[in-house]
Amino acid sequence: MAANRWIRPEVYPLFVPVGAAVGICVMQLVRNITTNPEVRVTKQNRAAGILDNHDEGEKYSQHFIRRFVRGKSTEIMPSLNGFFSDPK
Repeated sequence: MAANRWIRPEVYPLFVPVGAAVGICVMQLVRNITTNPEVRVTKQNRAAGILDNHDEGEKYSQHFIRRFVRGKSTEIMPSLNGFFSDPK
């Protein structure tokens, strides 16, 4: 059978990262289609032409994750990096 040939127990751990990557891609596609001010799906919105809606663009670009990490350190482990790099 084809299933026994392609789906083996040693392949099961690969399903998690591939599923996560597909989920992230789908989430980004849905986000772009539903909230991006430059994407117009309906014919009525496409006929509107170019809109100068800066508030909506600012709301789209400054999403929750970007607001959360703004002002935080870019280091992954700042205390450990400081321990090894700062002079005593």
